[in-house]
Amino acid sequence: MSAASLTALDVSIGVILFWIMLGMLGLWLKHAARFIFPLSAAASLLLAGGALVALPAAPLTLVLPLGLPDLPFHLRLDSLSAFFLLLLGTASAGISLFGSGYFRHLEDKTLRLLCLEYHLFLAGMALVMLADDAYLFMVAWEVMALSSYFLVTTDHHVVEIRKAGFLYLLIAHVGAIAILLSFGVMQGGHGIGAYTFEAMRAAALNPFWASIAFLLALFGFGAKAGVLPMHVWLPEAHPAAPSPVSALMSGVMLKTAIYGILRVTFDLLGTQLWWWGVLALGLGLATAIFGVMFAAVQADMKRLLAYSSIENIGLLLAGIGLTLIFHVYGKDTLAALALIATLYHSLNHAMFKSLLFVGTCSILHATGERNMGRMGGLMRKMPWAAWLMLVGVLAIAGLPPLNGFVSEWLLLQAFLLSPGLPNDYINMLVPVAAAAVAMAAALAAYVMVKFYGVIFLGQHREAALEHAHDAGIWERLGMGWLALGCVLLGLAPVFVVGQLDQVAQMLLGAQLGNAANNWVFLTPVDTERASYSPMYFLLAVLGVMLLASLLVRRLYHGRVRRSAPWDCGYPAQNARMQDTAEGFGQPIRRIFEPFFRIEREVPTPFDAHPHYHGHSEDRLWDILYRPLQHLTERLSGLAGLLQHGRIHLYLTYTAVTLVVLLLFV
Repeated sequence: MSAASLTALDVSIGVILFWIMLGMLGLWLKHAARFIFPLSAAASLLLAGGALVALPAAPLTLVLPLGLPDLPFHLRLDSLSAFFLLLLGTASAGISLFGSGYFRHLEDKTLRLLCLEYHLFLAGMALVMLADDAYLFMVAWEVMALSSYFLVTTDHHVVEIRKAGFLYLLIAHVGAIAILLSFGVMQGGHGIGAYTFEAMRAAALNPFWASIAFLLALFGFGAKAGVLPMHVWLPEAHPAAPSPVSALMSGVMLKTAIYGILRVTFDLLGTQLWWWGVLALGLGLATAIFGVMFAAVQADMKRLLAYSSIENIGLLLAGIGLTLIFHVYGKDTLAALALIATLYHSLNHAMFKSLLFVGTCSILHATGERNMGRMGGLMRKMPWAAWLMLVGVLAIAGLPPLNGFVSEWLLLQAFLLSPGLPNDYINMLVPVAAAAVAMAAALAAYVMVKFYGVIFLGQHREAALEHAHDAGIWERLGMGWLALGCVLLGLAPVFVVGQLDQVAQMLLGAQLGNAANNWVFLTPVDTERASYSPMYFLLAVLGVMLLASLLVRRLYHGRVRRSAPWDCGYPAQNARMQDTAEGFGQPIRRIFEPFFRIEREVPTPFDAHPHYHGHSEDRLWDILYRPLQHLTERLSGLAGLLQHGRIHLYLTYTAVTLVVLLLFV
């Protein structure tokens, strides 16, 4: 134990208490957004700083005199929890700064409740990452789930929002039951004292029960993360919530599920099996392809970003699966590489997805529109939002030298550098998985071209967009912080990987090491195999731009002539000549048509005002969820037959039950 670790744990606990205090204070004060959310952002930065200090330090535990008799709360700050606290602090700082400006337009009563729910949400996520026993973990998990449910249903007077909130709460609690059962299996019936994570680490589960615990954890945390087929709540709840809340849910809350999978799989379970990795890898790749495929055909900008989050969660789960495979077969360096790529992408996704969600919040506030088909040309009216969101778009598209490229490149290196494993089937699976990751990354870039181009470029599609206004000063500060994070994480990968090595050492007993040997070049395994220098790449890009500018000035002597773009001889260009959101996604809809349930409204040649509309829905609703709904309704109807309202029948049921129990005693 070091003084730095102790200070970091004290800071973490203090920030959690401060968030709760801010929530309570905001419940009673008017105009809470003017000073409560900036204070919250400052607390987030303090949490991130303490977590960064704790990354290389030894774990520190603390027992709080809270909870139930003989069931006190246990806290633990180690490298894994420190990393995810760092993620929470850095992302929530920008979101809170943005919220300081955005939430001011809410009614005072709504703002007060939202302030309480928002800060309980932050405190719940931080406690999940610090919990060192099953009791505190589940309490914090429920605080996180319930507070986020109330945030999702902020506009509860809208029927669709209430439905989305109920769906989210239902799946969240189904997942929570699975997590609780997983803890029960790891507890192994060793008495009430075995509810701590320390006791679970010491328990020796055989492969069968370890597999049951892993599968329950994968299902429970997968439901919270939006892993296929438990993803259905995510594209409904994220668009329903206020956009800063959507940013917090997508950027941070989904990562608590990734944290849970890593904690259970590599820390609490002493046994890992190769087929766990194959299952996680296959499920992650299916989720990634599914998410990006549906993102490509969306016209609602918030639903597009929600499906994009499903894609990125799939990549994270695939990285965990690859880490498991390498770790089981003793390829420790490659296991560390795959784990670091997964953690790096978790942090990157928190930054660029939060930036894009708060950016859509500015667009929605300025235009009142979520449908991209009614937008266009907003770069002229919202230059600050446009340029800052461009950073997020380039980052999520995986373009260097921004952060999204680094983590996806590291993950692909883990696939491409994999040696021959002692399993022929896995050796065949790895190249196919690498191709699937590359395809998901390419489609993600396609989706972002659609997202940015349809919204910001071209001409206005609606006359009302002429009155759009740019983001305010607090919104710009929040977006600027998140954009700065995307740039710095892309330009300093050697430093980031060096910090993440601490987490790999804790979970796997191995480090990447080579990446920190040279501050200029990021070298995953060997300089002869692959290396990457973001600084040299950035200098090359700037050099090419400067050279092009000098050549233009030299050849044209500084003369600039502006004219209309070439229109193929058609002189009456207008917004109807631009590609629409639905038209942009049409090729993907055609290629993957068997996966969609498509509803089309096609005009005829005789329509005075022709209109085309296409809507793509998830077939899993018909295959999985609607049959479950009908079965539940039928079982509820059968149970209702027992409710006659007659006391003598209820007494008869009780007597029959007692007789049956006596027969079995």
